[in-house]
Amino acid sequence: MKNLLKVAAVALCMVFMGNFAKAQTQTKIGYIAVDQILQVLPDVKTVQTQVDTYSQQFVAQLQTLQKEFDGKLADYNAKKATMTDAARTAAESDLQDLQNRSTTMRDKASQQVEAKGQELMKPVLEKIKTAVSTVAKEKGYTYVINTSQTDLIVAPPADDLLAPVKLKLNLK
Repeated sequence: MKNLLKVAAVALCMVFMGNFAKAQTQTKIGYIAVDQILQVLPDVKTVQTQVDTYSQQFVAQLQTLQKEFDGKLADYNAKKATMTDAARTAAESDLQDLQNRSTTMRDKASQQVEAKGQELMKPVLEKIKTAVSTVAKEKGYTYVINTSQTDLIVAPPADDLLAPVKLKLNLK
């Protein structure tokens, strides 16, 4: 009875090992440099133009604020010698306030422009992801690694999905 259990356990292990080995041979890993697609995709140029246009609004506001600061600073420097201590303190406080507003506005503008860029790039990245998924499925790849974010030390050229994805996206 003990021997029968041992034989059954060994047979069961062999079946699991066979299935595990079979599952391992089915795993196929490909790679792609997404940044190379982003460089040639026309949608990215459109997004960049929209982001540049959006950021110009903030540039104009910041330039206006800078002109106001420069004017008040020049006025302060011209009148500083004849100002009372209270007037000098008020003018310095006003200049500091303008500088703080400028810094705050610059930071907020930067955040808003970055958020707008991410919002506009989301459909572009989704389009690329869909193309990569389609090509991977057609070619039987289980995993696809983005080499733009990871350095591959060894990778066979046959597993590079850049060309088929470019073809899927109608890119040269």
